[in-house]
Amino acid sequence: MLFDPLQLRDVSLRNRIVVSPMCQYSSEDGFANEWHFVHLGSRAVGGAGLVFTEASAVTPEGRISPQDLGLWKDEHVPELARIVRFIDAQGAVPGMQLAHSGRKASTQQPWKGSRVLRPGEDGGFRPIYAPSAVPFRPDDPAPEALDAQGIARIVNAFADAAARALHAGFRVLELHAAHGYLLHEFLSPLSNRRTDLYGGSFDNRIRALLEVTRAVRERWPGRLPLFVRISATDWADGGWDIEQSVEFARRLASLDVDLIDCSSGGMVPGVKIPVGPGYQAAFAERIRREVEIKTGAVGMIRAPEQAEHILRSGQADVVILARQLLRDPYWPLSAARQLGVQVPWPAQYERARD
Repeated sequence: MLFDPLQLRDVSLRNRIVVSPMCQYSSEDGFANEWHFVHLGSRAVGGAGLVFTEASAVTPEGRISPQDLGLWKDEHVPELARIVRFIDAQGAVPGMQLAHSGRKASTQQPWKGSRVLRPGEDGGFRPIYAPSAVPFRPDDPAPEALDAQGIARIVNAFADAAARALHAGFRVLELHAAHGYLLHEFLSPLSNRRTDLYGGSFDNRIRALLEVTRAVRERWPGRLPLFVRISATDWADGGWDIEQSVEFARRLASLDVDLIDCSSGGMVPGVKIPVGPGYQAAFAERIRREVEIKTGAVGMIRAPEQAEHILRSGQADVVILARQLLRDPYWPLSAARQLGVQVPWPAQYERARD
């Protein structure tokens, strides 16, 4: 099944292998560059079915680091379009993930330490926005709580970025509502302490993301798929959990979301997560079964046989690989060989085929 095609609206994936959005922390002012071209293009050459960009900020202050990709202005489109054309030419589908970092903004590149940067320090910026003025770590600066006008501005920014993604030629769009970033911050009671229409009850906490989804769907054509990445659980008492994720997935399905990308964690530091091979696949399986929506499994998926098992056992419809595809951009080609499946190789590489 790993190499079966998958039809999503008018888009056909050549297989069920998805390149997970992986921040590269290598941009300047949100622009893609040669690093992004090679990083994303090599995974398309390597045989993946769907290649996602890293989390791309819909506003300048929505960047996780000052070196993140962005899609908050039209000038970002041409270089992304160049990458899209190359991915398309290799037979893969180009996907864009849209994001806002929320209270986890303005941080160092991870290889420098990941602390929050001061304004002007290595590109550090303010303001930092969140649903509530609750910092991620006790020593972090407190973010500014968004007012209703600020929420509306961000909803519009997601919709405008979706239109730019379409103009660049992307054919799958994903909203990043996981890992403790802004949209996830609205969902979780651990970060959302609001008492207005966007806080408190489950219906209120999901309101912002539903508004973003509706606004994006108005600008993203019905012929093209829309994914949402969620953290299915915060792994913390009193936080977002799988029961809420199941119900939320039902609401998203009613708004023409096609697939739930099931990750977890990232909301609060220091939690104990039972990391192991395929440790998040059970979340994808439950949402797929109870909501009858397509899901993606992500997290510690390494072996072709493991990926095949996830699909054959009905846990998910696609496998979403991150670190394994950093280690080996051509993993899909070797996986096909290990599973005894004949797949096309790039003509330039044919002489290396066994």
